[in-house]
Amino acid sequence: MNIGEAAERSGVPAKTIRYYESIGLIAPAERSEGGYRVYDAREVETLRFVQRARSLGFSIEQVSALLALWRDRGRASADVKAMARGQVAAIDRKIAELQGMRDTLEHLIERCHGDHRPDCPILEDLAGQGTGAAG
Repeated sequence: MNIGEAAERSGVPAKTIRYYESIGLIAPAERSEGGYRVYDAREVETLRFVQRARSLGFSIEQVSALLALWRDRGRASADVKAMARGQVAAIDRKIAELQGMRDTLEHLIERCHGDHRPDCPILEDLAGQGTGAAG
């Protein structure tokens, strides 16, 4: 199948497939006599694996490590579990950061009168002129 079909079947845009090939995340596709990329079902399965891992927030480097583990039938599942636990910890950190951002914005919104006056604690804070926000 061509790159368009592989993209459709895997859910990975053709441009992203080319990028993954260029950085060595996936092996370059075989080429037809006309120079077009040709993919088989195994390569589409690999693209789906990469897409799913990326959708769970794994970095390119982590996906590369996961691919290596996936391909290694002698792997220890403990290695995979450790990577997944690490990703959960990273997600938890991001959630805490986002909650802090939300709390700060809520605090600023509460301080803003939202009327005809030009005074705006939100803009003052963004400009570094505010008294700081809780959170």
